Amino acid sequence: MSRQDTGIRRATISDVAREAGVSPSTASVVFSGKTPVSEATRRRVLDAAAALGYTGPDPRAASLRRGRSGIVGVVFEEHLGTAFLDPVKTLMMDGLADAVTPLGAGLLLLRDHEPTGSGPSLTTAPLDAAVLIGCSGLLRESLETVKARRIPVVVIEGDAGDDVPRIGLDNREAQRQAASHLRALGHRDVALVTLPARVDWQRGWLHDDTAVTVDVTRERLAGALDVFPGAAAFAAAGSFIDEGLAAGREIFADPDRRPTAVIAQSDLLAAGVIRAAEEAGLRVPEDVSVTGFDGIVVDGLAPYELTTLVQPATDKGRAAGAAVAAMLEGAPAASIRFTCTFREGNTTGPAPTPA
Repeated sequence: MSRQDTGIRRATISDVAREAGVSPSTASVVFSGKTPVSEATRRRVLDAAAALGYTGPDPRAASLRRGRSGIVGVVFEEHLGTAFLDPVKTLMMDGLADAVTPLGAGLLLLRDHEPTGSGPSLTTAPLDAAVLIGCSGLLRESLETVKARRIPVVVIEGDAGDDVPRIGLDNREAQRQAASHLRALGHRDVALVTLPARVDWQRGWLHDDTAVTVDVTRERLAGALDVFPGAAAFAAAGSFIDEGLAAGREIFADPDRRPTAVIAQSDLLAAGVIRAAEEAGLRVPEDVSVTGFDGIVVDGLAPYELTTLVQPATDKGRAAGAAVAAMLEGAPAASIRFTCTFREGNTTGPAPTPA
């Protein structure tokens, strides 16, 4: 039973100071950590707090003083468990958390639509700002919800219009660089494995690139098609090794129509394509070259080192957090586009000579 349930008054910092024999300001800095105090004083204050059942300043009071909730909402299109299987999103979240911590803020992870209707949502959560990961499909509805609440919003890897700061990549130019690398190696018969074409996409061949509504997928697809305009594209259902494996099995199914190179839109997809190539009895890169995108560490890929585009995922998260901080201070927040770095590994080589 709590002190409130029994009508007992909640201990205050003044009570703790009196019990410890120090001033209220000294007791306060022990909990805030803003000013150094001696270890003996710190221990007296903490012992007094424990004896009185005082666990620290009331966060609701601090929020009222600041006029903020201390919460930045982060909105994903996919199920949260699925989102965090993607190392790129994990790195972005690390960077975002680093950036908002000095604001005294924490992150609240939300889906674009709360399936049970009972959890916190963009409509009900007390948010200071929101960060949308991507901006396609249902997330555009989330954007309208945020705007209606007049909450500052930043988008990572999506286009929400000129009035919303966007943190993105040179996706088209980067993917064009990987494709140009393959063309310089003599490849002409190339297949593409893309990220999902839209939010509800089930894996399959892309017969019409106008069906692609996910910005990242569309931009990377355009970069590859700039160099190989006739390339066939298979869109996966997500950035997972198993999805790359399934795509690779489709691509390598007909021995008479196998490409000499595959451009995958993520390193995880590329790893799956390499597994499929091995299943089909193909050597990488002697029989088929494979490129990825992201520059992450893929467990179990040795002895392969992917030829890939390295993106600064953590920096993207930090930039989104910096944009949030600027807007909360009433300052303008500019859109930023990061540049990927091409990294050649041992998964690409000269196109094989026709038999």
